[in-house]
Amino acid sequence: MVDQKYLEPGKYIDSNHPAVVSYAHENAGEAQTVRQRVLNFYYTIRDTIRYDPYMPIANPASYRASDAVVTKRGWCVPKAALLAACCRIYGIPARPGYADVRNHLATERLLALLGTDTFAWHSYCDIYIDGKWVKATPAFNLSLCDKFGLKPLEFDGKNDSLFHEFDQMGNKHMEYLQDRGFFSDVPFELILATFKKLYKPDYIRGAGGDFHKEAAQSR
Repeated sequence: MVDQKYLEPGKYIDSNHPAVVSYAHENAGEAQTVRQRVLNFYYTIRDTIRYDPYMPIANPASYRASDAVVTKRGWCVPKAALLAACCRIYGIPARPGYADVRNHLATERLLALLGTDTFAWHSYCDIYIDGKWVKATPAFNLSLCDKFGLKPLEFDGKNDSLFHEFDQMGNKHMEYLQDRGFFSDVPFELILATFKKLYKPDYIRGAGGDFHKEAAQSR
């Protein structure tokens, strides 16, 4: 039996926020099955919430599902939180999962701000569909993948959808280093504590900038 906590609103997976509720209802579509409803949410969040790694990471709002809806932007953590929130609104158990990864195709500016190519607490969403948990990663929108020359992550609701190991040209893209497990809500304090140890202060404060433009110039 699935734990009830994966259906309830959280501080960051705020599935009771009016903006999130409206967003879920607007994007559920005419789906007749759980899988199709999840797919509708996945592709909408992947492609209409602009990926932005330059948000102020010390600000709790940068982690919330509702902030992603209101601002139409977010990095992997709020985008996964939004997917979980939409699922919970429709009675579909969902939880955020995390892993540390090495990203071989970040921009020079982002790597300089971070001081490392290790991305801690990379987030995806684990969703209970047809009797099993399936992982989905809605982080990189299609337009950003095109700029980077990445294969966009597809999701069929049956198989795990995690970052491809290689890009379209066969170059290394994403390497998983450490699994940090699943949570009922976004573990903001744990994530921020890790970031403060790992990354430079300018990144923590929120450097600002156009990551999509940087991606296009990096090719």
